[in-house]
Amino acid sequence: MTTANEIENQYDVIVVGSGAGAMTSAIFAADQGNSVLIVEKSDKYGGTSAISGGGIWIPNNDEFKALGGNDSYDSALTYIKASSQGSVEESRIRAYLDNAPKMIRELQANSRVKYAVADKYPDYYPHLEGSLPGGRTMDPELFDTTGLGDEMDHQQPASGNTLLMGKMAWTARQAHKAVAKERGWMLMIIGLMLRYKLDFKARKKGRRDSRAGLGASLSASLRHSLIDRNIPLWRNTAFTDFVMDGDRVTGIKVTKDGQEIELSAKHGVIMGSGGFEQNQQLREKYLPAPSQQRWSATPAGCNTGAGLEAGLKIGAATDLLDWCWWAPTLNVPKEPSARGLFAERAFPGAIVVDGLGKRFFNEAAPYLEFGDAMYKNNEATGGKSVPAWVVFDSHFRFEYAMGPLMPGKIMPDSRAPKAWRDDVYFKADTLDELAGLIDVDAKGLAETTEKMNRYAETGIDEDFQRGGNVFDRYYGDSHVKPNPCLAPIKKGPFYAMKINPGDIGTKGGLLTNDSAQVVTPSGEAIEGLYAIGNCSSSVMGTSYPGAGSTIGPAMTFGYVAANHISANRK
Repeated sequence: MTTANEIENQYDVIVVGSGAGAMTSAIFAADQGNSVLIVEKSDKYGGTSAISGGGIWIPNNDEFKALGGNDSYDSALTYIKASSQGSVEESRIRAYLDNAPKMIRELQANSRVKYAVADKYPDYYPHLEGSLPGGRTMDPELFDTTGLGDEMDHQQPASGNTLLMGKMAWTARQAHKAVAKERGWMLMIIGLMLRYKLDFKARKKGRRDSRAGLGASLSASLRHSLIDRNIPLWRNTAFTDFVMDGDRVTGIKVTKDGQEIELSAKHGVIMGSGGFEQNQQLREKYLPAPSQQRWSATPAGCNTGAGLEAGLKIGAATDLLDWCWWAPTLNVPKEPSARGLFAERAFPGAIVVDGLGKRFFNEAAPYLEFGDAMYKNNEATGGKSVPAWVVFDSHFRFEYAMGPLMPGKIMPDSRAPKAWRDDVYFKADTLDELAGLIDVDAKGLAETTEKMNRYAETGIDEDFQRGGNVFDRYYGDSHVKPNPCLAPIKKGPFYAMKINPGDIGTKGGLLTNDSAQVVTPSGEAIEGLYAIGNCSSSVMGTSYPGAGSTIGPAMTFGYVAANHISANRK
């Protein structure tokens, strides 16, 4: 085998991108004796993974079993097949289920990555056979970043809505405890604040927490594991094309420091370069209209579809190009990316309405389905739900967060940036006045809130069954009865925030086989070329079975690709 840099710009394996899937594949490839290079076009590593929740959806994982959990390969297969509804080949699903538990077992045993099972986090479709009320999603543990030193300055910065009060690291399990107001949640918050405040060494350096949580933890622990192995990661290095020898991919072309460089990959190229959601031209070509890259919650300027376009040039097959990992988002002035609304939609006392003032979907539903519903309703109403509006009263404002607005008891309106008024949020003394401010039908809004107030009393949402299943209730307020997701909207002043059908990445891309090899329309593998993560078409098809269904498969098929490369070295 070739030793890295034994021949200039020649490696055994080249990985494009530096998200969780890309870094995982590099670690496994290196541990199997390959020289590996990672190239990243941004000046920051970590990609969308670094700003995400960092969860991975791993059916039949060891940690859940150790807690006495009851899961099985067959129940997970049944569930994914039911949720994906034939939109993906069963053999690919089986490849995922075969390898996902192995991947995380081996990664934790041989790297700095550490996960715990989120045993209370339910699958997203609890009505489907094979679903579980918890145990398949795994949550990154907090990671001490002090050993990374200045390298943390080069990681994609964590999004404000993934940090406690915009600055303190916590796990998804801790966030859930706080949001649901479970027993001991206030003491937990105080403990996290004290730990942060008393970290004197970190406070002397600045605001950043010395520990990372969620996606930042995953990205930092993977980066530290790369450093342990001396795996080079070239930032500011943009992939531009493949190098071919006949029908085989033998390397890539990149632009670095203003020069085009040709890099040789003796055994394989693994594309982990993300989707195309940051490319407005490709959005308009493939995605439903209207579509704006500024609605995406992914890092601005990163995922522009270079892998997709280069793959199409060499005859690669594609699938699901008209799908995203949809999520309702809102834009905040001076923030480069939109903010996704994930948990907040389940909080009691907020509703989402279209321009007619009517609800069109269960607000607490999974974000992919909610984004899809926005588009379907927009078409049905002649353009009335893009944008849509989340509406709530002063009681909700005081008790709960909504996007960048922290609860009023922490961030009253007087402490919110003045530029947010009549941009991020709108405020009026009455619902009629609010409707006029946001150009929503006042009569429709009044009728909708009147119905919701009745539903809050009975605990039954007669229109969309909000709060009627274990997933909806996961982020509900456990102190609100009879339904933790329903509360009246009565107390002025009233608020509204504009939301759009955003995303956390595109879902379609290069079609791959069970070994993560990119294939042609006839199903033949393109030798030397692998694709993982949002660069490839999702193994979950048009569904989102559970939290971590993006990163879990990216890391798993990164593992699969590395294994396939090593098993077929010549």
